Amino acid sequence: MKNIIIGTAGHIDHGKTTLIKALTGRNTDRWEEEQRRGITIDLGFTYFDLPGGDRAGIIDVPGHEKFINNMVAGVVGMDLVLLVIAADEGIMPQTREHMDILNLLGIEKSIIVLNKCDLVDEEWLEMMEEDVREELSGTFLEHAPLIRVSAATGEGLGDLVKEIEHQTRDEVVQKDIHTIPRLPIDRVFSLSGFGTIITGTLVSGTITKEDTLQMYPVGTECKIRSIQVHGEDKKECYAGQRVAINLSNVKKKEIKRGCVLAPLNSMKNTDLLDVKLNVLDSSVRILTNHTRLHFFTGTSEVLCRAVLLDKEEIGPGESGYVQLRMEEEVAVRRGDKFVVRFYSPMETIGGGVVLEPNPKIKRRFQPEVIEELKRKEEGSSADVIEMHVKSHADTLITVSELAKLTALSLEEVEQDVKELEGQGSVYVFPMRKDTYVWHCDSAREAEHILLKALTEYEEKYPYRYGIKKAQVQTTYFKKVKPNVYDRILTLLEEQGSLKRVDEFLSTPGYEVRKDKIYDRVSEFLLDTFKKAGFDFARYSEITCKDVPQEIMDDILNILLEEKQIVKINDEMYTLTSYMETAKEKIREHLKEDPLITIAQVRDMFATSRKSAKPILEYMDSIKVTKKTGAESERVAY
Repeated sequence: MKNIIIGTAGHIDHGKTTLIKALTGRNTDRWEEEQRRGITIDLGFTYFDLPGGDRAGIIDVPGHEKFINNMVAGVVGMDLVLLVIAADEGIMPQTREHMDILNLLGIEKSIIVLNKCDLVDEEWLEMMEEDVREELSGTFLEHAPLIRVSAATGEGLGDLVKEIEHQTRDEVVQKDIHTIPRLPIDRVFSLSGFGTIITGTLVSGTITKEDTLQMYPVGTECKIRSIQVHGEDKKECYAGQRVAINLSNVKKKEIKRGCVLAPLNSMKNTDLLDVKLNVLDSSVRILTNHTRLHFFTGTSEVLCRAVLLDKEEIGPGESGYVQLRMEEEVAVRRGDKFVVRFYSPMETIGGGVVLEPNPKIKRRFQPEVIEELKRKEEGSSADVIEMHVKSHADTLITVSELAKLTALSLEEVEQDVKELEGQGSVYVFPMRKDTYVWHCDSAREAEHILLKALTEYEEKYPYRYGIKKAQVQTTYFKKVKPNVYDRILTLLEEQGSLKRVDEFLSTPGYEVRKDKIYDRVSEFLLDTFKKAGFDFARYSEITCKDVPQEIMDDILNILLEEKQIVKINDEMYTLTSYMETAKEKIREHLKEDPLITIAQVRDMFATSRKSAKPILEYMDSIKVTKKTGAESERVAY
């Protein structure tokens, strides 16, 4: 069974509520004021079953100009609209505005219902049909079927139901239940013994009893206590259904119409939106930069300023790229449709589609900005994901962050990222808690910068193995987490873009210079350490004629890396072979005697106490010995 949402639209007092009552047997005017005044102020909801078994939820949308914001809210999730026109009056101003709003919000399937046919004769009806067709020529309703009815007498209702079934059976596109659930809220109330209840049309995804979701933009976590669909308790509800949900953990005063119920951290509040905005052909106004507007999307109504990015003004029938700067935060998704009305007087002037729900502030008339928005307008969700990845070149971005920015489900983002990876557009680094994504262009740029830096460094310091890994991170990857940085280095190493030697990074073919200077200095240092024996030469006291100290330091580090010498402390170095001998002798001693002292080490190596103490401290550092408590005594580690 499909779940179909049908809406009504049309001028005040053209019989929309009466028509719904005739179809369903229920009155959708809920409020005393509505029944007293005979007009629909708020949204009325009910349902009926089609002969084929599908269930049609039906929304009575207000016709009065004052209640246009409720009309916009009612269009959310509609599959089909009944445009109700009274046969005795024809198309009226509110009818035209409703048509414009339906078109702007992407409603394509419609039936023209010529109501109150019992009040006029056949000749008048034929004339009215001609007038309606002429008025609708060139609009999205030009080829919509027209059904004559009388809600008061029941005439034509059977034909209307048949046409509804025909359109919904063959043409209604099933809603996406595999993305994140989003429920724009159109009513909030409380019932004694139940607490807070919200209603709305679930536009995507699935909500299950006991789910914990989040209320945007307020941020409150809400647990789903119970779900009703058309008055029946359900364990879950699906996209396309009108639902009433009982929430725990949230009070009525905390939320209002315009809030959106969605999974935790699945969306991001914003007070900026990049949009493609179309001004209606029928508008008598020209949109100029910084115009104040009423913005409607889903069930939200927020004031905003329109910053025109590619034009000085947008006239009737024209469109442009606009950044809307909101006066309150909203939570929307790329592709959401919207309507804008002038601040004062309140009249609909246009609408469009959200291109970027979480942009940065943009300057006007920037070619790269316009190009980016064109790509977002024309591209798939994978294209948008790619642009977000590209904009995080220096930090990388996680799959969960991408999901939050785009309001797509994790599964949808993962699928897009997999597609981009297959195309060779991105690199993917799965980590324990999340997956990081890096654009290949960003990687190439980083590789170019890094290789240039490494090459310059190697020319300046030919007696070094390269730049220290930690130094590269703090200089070139300072915004990247250490574990992700390691994955980047592994990637570059596997690609042959760089070489790693212990903690040093270099260009792939680089080798430390071993020329005559190297030979002379290394031979001099090794000879000095050899002659010093266990008395140890102090490095600060060693000089090599005509060789700068910096070069001596670098060659000393090469000898350390090659393990020809070892560092005993900040001042003392010696041959690795000497300390290996010392290690064996001390271990032999400890086998015979569990305790060894500085004095014993001094005598063992025929050296001074000044050198014996560093020998034992070095043995502590390589876990051969450890202190027992006394400064001069050690036991086996």
